[in-house]
Amino acid sequence: MEDRLVRKQTEGKEPAPIMRFMQMPSARLPYLSYPALEQTGIVKHCFTTRLGGVSRGMFASLNLSFTSGDDRLAVEENFRRVAKVMGCQTGDFVLSDQTHTTNIRRVGREDAGKGLTRGRGYADVDGLITDEPGLVLSTFYADCVPLYFVDVANRAIGLSHSGWRGTVGRMGRETLAAMRREFGTQPGDVVCAIGPSICQDCYEVSADVAGEFMREFPGHEEDILIDKGNGKYQLDLWRANEVVLLEAGIRREHLSVTDVCTCCNSQILFSHRASHGKRGNLGAFLALKKER
Repeated sequence: MEDRLVRKQTEGKEPAPIMRFMQMPSARLPYLSYPALEQTGIVKHCFTTRLGGVSRGMFASLNLSFTSGDDRLAVEENFRRVAKVMGCQTGDFVLSDQTHTTNIRRVGREDAGKGLTRGRGYADVDGLITDEPGLVLSTFYADCVPLYFVDVANRAIGLSHSGWRGTVGRMGRETLAAMRREFGTQPGDVVCAIGPSICQDCYEVSADVAGEFMREFPGHEEDILIDKGNGKYQLDLWRANEVVLLEAGIRREHLSVTDVCTCCNSQILFSHRASHGKRGNLGAFLALKKER
């Protein structure tokens, strides 16, 4: 299946093998993972594809959204399949409530199941952090950027959703700041990954959006924006988030940056832009392993 995945090659750089498809015989669910996160030895994680579920039509087949019009029973079954891959129960997931904010919520065992097996009790949360083993942080995507954080020194994790609004608001920096307040996290101890999302070639934005990035990222305009000359720009969210994380103190050798575009791979990954909004949601999942 990996040979079907289109990867974006950065000029002057070899494509980095930072992600790979895996398939557990018991679950028969393909997903993407980062070797760098696995190598910390303290977390389980995955990023789902649109393959391996039971949803139909434009949601085919591993849709993880309850709010897009799909059959709820199908979505619940899809979550059960993800739970097998993560080695957990559906009651261990805790779901974000994404509204393109930079709000971060610390969650604990008392939040287990929220958004899936019971009500959330919170709103407007695009980032989740915890130091509770076994709790599965869960955020959702169809072109926006997933950000994974693993603090190996303090055994704490974070998972955040960063669309263009979150990126210009420096969601990565805000997540690290929240982890520092709650767990004493130092950025130099964090292994971080920028997950599959829309690439610069596929992401056209208006002049007002480009202007916000020009103001927030002075000196990096040429890195993250291509002016098409007609009031439209091509925006590189991967590079912008890389700048955010490096400037926040993440060590370059601890940062994995995706080369997988959701829009270029719309047969394998849900993409809002490629589908004109007729799609399901992908999921990013991250959990601390329980200590033996």
